[in-house]
Amino acid sequence: MRKLEDETKFKTIRVSQKGQIAIPSDIRREVGIKKGDELLLVKRGKRIMLEKPEEFAKKTKREFDDFADLLYWSEQRLKNLWLNKEDDIWDEYLKSGKK
Repeated sequence: MRKLEDETKFKTIRVSQKGQIAIPSDIRREVGIKKGDELLLVKRGKRIMLEKPEEFAKKTKREFDDFADLLYWSEQRLKNLWLNKEDDIWDEYLKSGKK
């Protein structure tokens, strides 16, 4: 079941001679944009996205947290391999020249 806030809306707006746009009032209300708020503009290719900086920060924090979790678990797995006694035995075997 999709949440109401996940719905896609389409609105047509015009760019002024000075390059300015107006965000429709219903969109501002739904997103919580008020007079004087700052927005982050992100350009990727020919697409642009406007977002409240705190929303962007929440998303990127989650992505960095996910990366930190991945890094932690990778290190734990490698540590298990590095501290494996069977590998120590293999290393001793190789050092002894009994190939």
